[in-house]
Amino acid sequence: MLQAALHGFILAFGLILPLGVQNIFVFNQGAVQPRFSRVLPVILTASVCDTLLITLAVAGVSVVVLGSFWIKTVLFILGILFLLYMGVVTWRSNPRPVKDEEINVLTPKKQMAFALSVSLLNPHAILDTVGVIGTSSLNYGGTAKMAFGLSCIVVSWLWFLGLGIAGNALGKIDKSGRVMALLNKISALVMWGTAIYLGTSLINQ
Repeated sequence: MLQAALHGFILAFGLILPLGVQNIFVFNQGAVQPRFSRVLPVILTASVCDTLLITLAVAGVSVVVLGSFWIKTVLFILGILFLLYMGVVTWRSNPRPVKDEEINVLTPKKQMAFALSVSLLNPHAILDTVGVIGTSSLNYGGTAKMAFGLSCIVVSWLWFLGLGIAGNALGKIDKSGRVMALLNKISALVMWGTAIYLGTSLINQ
């Protein structure tokens, strides 16, 4: 059981660590929101989405999803379109100084809506959780499988919480908004690059 939990922790950390759309969005929201409490909607939404995906993966849904060509194709197309759109929005965004009381930030509802999108319409996130974690969980059964899944979920919650805190700290330091403007440009390029990669993968399939 302890081995399964450790395996889940290391695997989940390795999957969630690389720069991705989900991580970028949580971090950016942490930076542009004036108070940490206003970052909680996006942190909670991203964490709950990952919890749902991990639970479905460990429950065996990954076999159904990855075994269907049409489901994968629709998922990839939606993901590509969404990444292209998010890239445009992120590139055009121009964060103003945090001290400006009229700073243009997303409302809690919009935060949650975008967080749902980058979590559930992101083929990378789904393939990581449903594919890799789901496949790895097949090595365990009973309480060991539960420990594996819970360990992955804990890593997800701690990671998004840490991203929100780090982003909020940067936002308070970067009074001019220049660093965030640069990060937005880099984030947009990552999103477009991911969309191109997914498109190439889809064509090859």
